[in-house]
Amino acid sequence: MPREKSGYFYPNKFARITIEAMEEIMGKNGLNAILNLAGLENLIDNYPAVNLEKGFDFADFTALNVALEEMYGPRGGRGLALRAGRATFAQGLRAFGALAGVGDLAFKVLPLSAKLKVGVPAMANIFSQFSDQISNVHEEGNDRIIYTLERCPMCWGRQADRPVCYVGQGLLQEGLRWVSGGHEFKVDMSTCLAKGDDMGRYVIYKEPIG
Repeated sequence: MPREKSGYFYPNKFARITIEAMEEIMGKNGLNAILNLAGLENLIDNYPAVNLEKGFDFADFTALNVALEEMYGPRGGRGLALRAGRATFAQGLRAFGALAGVGDLAFKVLPLSAKLKVGVPAMANIFSQFSDQISNVHEEGNDRIIYTLERCPMCWGRQADRPVCYVGQGLLQEGLRWVSGGHEFKVDMSTCLAKGDDMGRYVIYKEPIG
């Protein structure tokens, strides 16, 4: 059964960066098995183009995430998705940081609290600008930042009994490490569209853990 497409898209380049990150983590054969399981065998040795054209459907991106979990189980799939998310930012999306103004010297000398205040919304803006993902950021109390997904590429049409968007969690963790100049932060998934919530929410705790 061909899956129903969402009509919402990631740029080809974003999808390619994620697929290449998966290949680095699980090897060529592992990735090919995932692509087969996801019904994306057309991408074997034929990755999305290196351009910013919105050409990779959210339903296909979700299928990649589901296949990870089906092949490696919930726990193994979660670990791999977190690693893929971190690698996705490290290998490709940090280049977009310069566009968002978080790569220059003036930014690097800001205090940590200011880096977070500027850097986290900048990450959300990259996705809002280049993809059909809808992300917003707001502060909650003095110690938390909430990163929301009102339209999510990782769980499109999916139903689950728990939050499942681990690629985004890993991506945020690595993005925060880069924005902060090397600190690690705790990022929790508190709500998820797949679980029937009104939107996906990541809770970022401002106090670094390392």
